[in-house]
Amino acid sequence: MIGIIDYKAGNAPSVLNAYNKLEVSAELVSNPERITDYTHIVLPGVGAAKATMESLRETGFDKALEYVVFKLGKPFLGICVGMQILFEHSEEEDTICLGWLDGNVLKFPPSVIAPQMGWNKTVFRGKSALSNNGESEYFYFVNSYYVKPYENEIILAETDYGGVFCSAIRKKNIYGIQFHAEKSGSAGLSLLKNFAIEKGGSYAN
Repeated sequence: MIGIIDYKAGNAPSVLNAYNKLEVSAELVSNPERITDYTHIVLPGVGAAKATMESLRETGFDKALEYVVFKLGKPFLGICVGMQILFEHSEEEDTICLGWLDGNVLKFPPSVIAPQMGWNKTVFRGKSALSNNGESEYFYFVNSYYVKPYENEIILAETDYGGVFCSAIRKKNIYGIQFHAEKSGSAGLSLLKNFAIEKGGSYAN
């Protein structure tokens, strides 16, 4: 059963609709005490990093997520801002994030239009748990910021927008995607389905 975190700054219903199309069992989770009931956790994200962090802290989801990811080792997927806040700091409103992963979130340079809005090519680094064959796919993006991990080995996929940036990450049971899989047609649905069957490499092991 997929648990989709339903917090004030997210777009959880869109992700739930995608899993309903796939006929994969999923529910919205608005109570952090229920988070341990689920096999997989998805943290959607729309809007700003600061609002997202404030919402997670106010609801108690920040500590609950840390427990299920690091203590129970459940597979976790952060989408868009839900991936960005996994890192240490975001330039967006000078926001201190969760700090699960080493790295920062940077604003796109003035040479490109921000936000990036629309379809863009995403190139996976070989086969992965989220991609079907380790090939390139087009996904739908809406972002003015991007992550810059300090650990090159956690980069799962890259995209070019005024320069190549990290568009997907994986470290053990933690996954993140900058694009909106729930808005990316068949490619996005395939990725969400792949995550639903992923066991991951757990921090708990």
